[in-house]
Parts: sequence; C-alpha cells; structure tokens
Amino acid sequence: MNGLLIREPWIEMILNGLKVWEIRGRNTNIRGKIALIRSGSGLIVGTTELVQSIPITLEEFASHFDFHRVPSTTHITYSTPHAWVFTNTQRLSKPVPYIHPPGAVRWVNLSKQKIIV
Repeated sequence: MNGLLIREPWIEMILNGLKVWEIRGRNTNIRGKIALIRSGSGLIVGTTELVQSIPITLEEFASHFDFHRVPSTTHITYSTPHAWVFTNTQRLSKPVPYIHPPGAVRWVNLSKQKIIV
C-alpha cells in the first residue's frame, strides 16, 4: 500500500468528508486504497480510495470549490493542476505509526512495513 503525505488543514478536511479532491501539480497513475499520512506527524490517520486523476483548468477549479476547499486560485502555483479524486475515506480510530523514508515528500511505499490499516 502507498501512503500519501498531506498537510493540515487539508488532511483534516479530507478525513471529515469535506474535501474529496486533493489538488496536485501532476497526474498520478496510482489507484485503489491508499493510506492518508498527516505530514510531519509520522502517523497514518486514515485511508481512502484514489479513483481518478483529472487535469483541471483554473476556471474548473473556481467552479468546484465544494470538492477541493481551496479558497482561491492564488494558492495554485501548478502549471497544470490535477484533482486526485477520493472516495470511501475513513478515519482510523487510532493513528498508526510508520517509518518515514529519507526524501519522501509525496508518497511513502508502505508495502515493506508491517502495517495494518
């Protein structure tokens, strides 16, 4: 399983079901169940299914606030923003620690760690 690093306040919005699009600067081919990692915490705090990666224009971005919760396009510095679409998000009742590999800034490969989420 892969774990996606997400900063506050975005991770909390995702876990609360308020945010179903994670805006990133590139496409991802990863699909299926992933772990949600609160950046800087060393903890897996939830899971979700990553079902799609959609390139979006700034106009589309502005008209879909309810999906991504980013207040304005001034926060978007990507040349081609992508919406990574989540479904079936679940908060873990107890966060699970993991070993953060050096240099990981977006994804953490959790398959070699003995983690059950």
